[in-house]
Amino acid sequence: MSKADIHLVNEMDEIERQFRSVMRRVAGGVSIITAGRDDDITGMTVTSLTSLSANPPRLLVSINRQAPSFALIERYRLSGISILNADQQQLADRFTNARLKGKQRFEGTTWSPGPSGVPLLGKSLAAVECQVEEIIERHSHGIIVGRPFSMELSHRLSGLVYWNGQYVEIDQIRIGIFSPKSAFPWRMCADGSRRAA
Repeated sequence: MSKADIHLVNEMDEIERQFRSVMRRVAGGVSIITAGRDDDITGMTVTSLTSLSANPPRLLVSINRQAPSFALIERYRLSGISILNADQQQLADRFTNARLKGKQRFEGTTWSPGPSGVPLLGKSLAAVECQVEEIIERHSHGIIVGRPFSMELSHRLSGLVYWNGQYVEIDQIRIGIFSPKSAFPWRMCADGSRRAA
């Protein structure tokens, strides 16, 4: 990095602005975290889901403590996780729509209650139910440590990622490559060959 690339930041507002810009460069898998039971349900789209450990299996997700999902996760000590496939961008948008509250977010979607009663979304790459092991409150967010106890895995292998303010589709069979020299989209196949899209 050259000196021209380094920008000194003096004010907290500017640090926060630049921090947000930096974090937009981190690609994150898109998931929907659900909470509640019966008619008292809600959910939200997140990119903060990550594995904490494999032995024992633990997940963590960071959620704003003002979000309705946080209150229900804290109350019921359960969460549902639906890892979205590449075709579920509209679902991701629906669960970020601030005008839709609680059960409204589920209207017109395919979902069913898991064994614990927490809602799980259909057609996802994977669905996981977690018992909350711990909630660590830091600043505006709660870091939720979950113990998976029920999991479903789809045969699909195309995922949805959020990067630099936009959704990006990831597909194991075909990975889109754009060649700026020819301005022609290519598809990289699993065998390493390139074909015109």
